Amino acid sequence: MSQSSAWRKIQELETDGVIRKRVTLLDPGKLDLKLCVIAHVTLENHHEEAVASFASVVLERPEIMECYALSGAFDYMLKIRARDVESYEAFMTRYLMRNPHVRTVVSSFVLRELKFSTELPI
Repeated sequence: MSQSSAWRKIQELETDGVIRKRVTLLDPGKLDLKLCVIAHVTLENHHEEAVASFASVVLERPEIMECYALSGAFDYMLKIRARDVESYEAFMTRYLMRNPHVRTVVSSFVLRELKFSTELPI
């Protein structure tokens, strides 16, 4: 495929919404964000106000890399990046636990990353 054909295809995929965003993948370790935390969050209730309040924290905080609403024992799973345990504890105390709609946060520290990919299996 020629360069101009490839460029047109990329633009078409962007127009169609298949390509949502172009990003650069950064090495968290080289940016002093070595700690990766998976936090499972349970809300007090699922009223619209509670969900909206929690969502605003998720969208505002750059430490939160990913957030998924879950079925099962927890309401949400967050992937969070921090410098160290102390900075994560400060973030959790200041932003997650001070939210009046958050009942519990169960945190797991990632010991080793076995696989990380942003590629879709197409």
